[in-house]
Amino acid sequence: MSADAGTPPAARPLRADALRNRRRVIEAATEAFARSGIAVPMDEIAESAGVGVGTLYRHFPTKEALFAAVVRHHLEVLVDEARRLQGADDPGSALFAFFGRMVEEASSKQDVVEALNQAGVDFKSASGDLKKEFSAAVAALVQRAREAAAIRADVEDQEVLSLLAGACMATAHLGTGAECRQRVVQVICDGLRSPTAATP
Repeated sequence: MSADAGTPPAARPLRADALRNRRRVIEAATEAFARSGIAVPMDEIAESAGVGVGTLYRHFPTKEALFAAVVRHHLEVLVDEARRLQGADDPGSALFAFFGRMVEEASSKQDVVEALNQAGVDFKSASGDLKKEFSAAVAALVQRAREAAAIRADVEDQEVLSLLAGACMATAHLGTGAECRQRVVQVICDGLRSPTAATP
């Protein structure tokens, strides 16, 4: 028997077609949870993803497992975006752009998060090690902006993370409109910006 044959299925790398199916299921599930809440049937998600129910259950044996995957995927996208912005020519604009995206994401994805919480899925637990990766990616954006004198020299990474979390919670729960969300982001960014930095 080969070593691969004895490897548990979950530990084997997924084939390209399996990866595509998994990604389609997660994307369909994200939309379904936002639209219909936690009661959406698994077969409806499979149909939206264009895969068979058997394929869906091979990737996600339970709805809870699918919920957790949606949470992780959402955070992975944000981590990738933060890392991409670390190479931006303008570190200050990169940090503020990420801040704005996070607030918009909180507004549009809050219904998904609430559906997950109602299902008994702990958003923090499901995100696991990605929380540390997210914090590190944001800290790198803050560090680059600080070195470029785009933000105040006394601003700490944790302070920015706290402001980010507070702004996301406020705009998500208050249901503020796009103009108000932009205003919230602008006020916070103005507070972070170095007195010597130009205001866009």
